[in-house]
Amino acid sequence: PFKGQVLNQIAAYMLKATSDICPNWLLDTPAPNVAIGKKCTPFKIEMVVRGNLVGHAWRTYQAGGRVLCGVALPDGLNENDYFPTPIITPSTKASEGHDEDISKENIIAQDLATAEDWAILEKYALALFQRGKEIAAKQGLILVDTKYEFGKIGDTIYLMDEIHTPDSSRYFYVDGFEERQIKKEKQKQLSKEFVREWLIENNFMGKEGQTVPHMSEEWIDTISKRYIELYEQVIGEKFNPEKLSDEATYNLVAASLAKLN
Repeated sequence: PFKGQVLNQIAAYMLKATSDICPNWLLDTPAPNVAIGKKCTPFKIEMVVRGNLVGHAWRTYQAGGRVLCGVALPDGLNENDYFPTPIITPSTKASEGHDEDISKENIIAQDLATAEDWAILEKYALALFQRGKEIAAKQGLILVDTKYEFGKIGDTIYLMDEIHTPDSSRYFYVDGFEERQIKKEKQKQLSKEFVREWLIENNFMGKEGQTVPHMSEEWIDTISKRYIELYEQVIGEKFNPEKLSDEATYNLVAASLAKLN
């Protein structure tokens, strides 16, 4: 409940807050769950930016890997430690199945982006991540990692999709971060990772033949509250749940399209 509104409104907020960095697709958000934007031809890659050693990067590192997507990882890091500088570890944007890690060199070799376009994508992704960290820091949060998607209209590159939401990003709380690192304790985070962990604990990893486990009403309510918590922490404003009828939503969207046209 309210996940769509949370994601849509965080994304709109962040797209407006980064519109000076690069062009983006968003034109209007006429209803809580609706965004209207420009249709782009997408790059079939995700620009994953990481500021800390966590998640997939940590699992690779823990297994002994010191190169991820062609990027060298320094020795001597613990889980959740900061990288010396943020790194980009791209993945393919698969039409079917799971996305896969890919290096900058292979992206260019496979013509997923030209060298000229890659230079722009890299510049945009790092600048967006820096802005995201600044916004998060004002709210007592650390933007740990995230992903961006880009596309083109003509020769112009646009930022697409949602950004800096719990579905595309991971946040840690600043308060207590250093103490938890020293004690090698689990970091307090805001993201959808807690849902993924629950699914794995209940033997679901999205593999063929597996069935999504039943979610109790209490667990669904917990998930909803965690998403709302992230909204309020990231945006710094109280979440106002809105339930509009289909007819009311349709009328708002129609009015917006008429204005845009």
